[in-house]
Amino acid sequence: MLIGFSLLVAIGFLVAFLWSVKSGQYSDTYTPSVRMLFEDEKSKRKESEKELKEEKNMIINLQLQLKEPLCS
Repeated sequence: MLIGFSLLVAIGFLVAFLWSVKSGQYSDTYTPSVRMLFEDEKSKRKESEKELKEEKNMIINLQLQLKEPLCS
C-alpha cells in the first residue's frame, strides 16, 4: 500500500513537471540571471513616495516652528 501511494505521488510530480515544461515555465533562461541587475519600478516608486512623505513632514514641522513664538 505504501509503495502504491509513493508511486502515485511520484506520478503526480512527473505530471506537474511535464505540465510546467509544456506551458513554458522553463523557456526563458536569460532573464532570471540578469533580473537582479535592474532595479524594479515598484522599489523606485516606494522610495520616491517615502521621500515625498519625509519632505512633507519636514515642511509641516518647519511651518509649526515658525508659528510658535521665538521667545516665551
